[in-house]
Amino acid sequence: MSEQRIFITGGASGFGEALADRYAKDKWSVCIGDLNEDRGIVVAKRLNAAGVRAQFLRCDVRKEEDIQAAADWMQKNWGGVDAVINNAGVAVAGPFEDTLLSDWDWIIDINLMGVVRGSKIFGKIFQTQGHGHIVNIASAAGLVHLPLMASYNVTKAGVVALSETLRVEYPKIKVSVVCPTFFKTNLAETLRSSDKSIIAEVGQLVTQSKVTASSIAEIVFQAIQNNEFLILPDANARKARNLKKILPDFLFLKAIKMEIKNMQRMKAKTSAAKS
Repeated sequence: MSEQRIFITGGASGFGEALADRYAKDKWSVCIGDLNEDRGIVVAKRLNAAGVRAQFLRCDVRKEEDIQAAADWMQKNWGGVDAVINNAGVAVAGPFEDTLLSDWDWIIDINLMGVVRGSKIFGKIFQTQGHGHIVNIASAAGLVHLPLMASYNVTKAGVVALSETLRVEYPKIKVSVVCPTFFKTNLAETLRSSDKSIIAEVGQLVTQSKVTASSIAEIVFQAIQNNEFLILPDANARKARNLKKILPDFLFLKAIKMEIKNMQRMKAKTSAAKS
């Protein structure tokens, strides 16, 4: 088979960059779409220097024309595309009643509609080609819905639902959806919340996680190669899903509350150790 080609949204940093590195390791041609031009150019140059065909394209997943331009560029310059990873995402946290409707619009436009746009545009190409793989990055939050994350939960659940639908409607196209829990990435950089303490807490969950983006990327890469549909790349994601499946609602909610208390205790211990 000739060299395979992939497009990754949000590929200039964090999990997207880790995925770009993993595909580059396997000698895929990697096209990165991102809003951060400085980071994107650096990543593309680094991959090129390692002997990998790589390209950065400025891409705002809120704009259909940006994603279409990326798809057109790949067809014109690389003769097509074999996989797309709809990875770009942001987060909003805080009580439902305090979350601004403008923040709902923002997160839905990126986390959900960005995936819809990417799947629609690249799905059309894949159908014409007769092959292709759509990989949508959701979250364990799309399966297990924690409090204070209503808008994030809704968008990620929507990505899971969309992926399940595409799996049936696109029988000639491979579809995967990835649902990890917190791991070391840069999600906290764009986090919005009316409560600064929540921003700090989410940031702490991300930065203090022992699970790295590169380790998750390796698991996801192998699962995609095996054409797995629902990819739960870490133990916490699998545990959360299993608990929800086997426990009655009352016990599940009790388990969630206990987990939140454990997180708060860990946070208190960390703060005490620093003081």
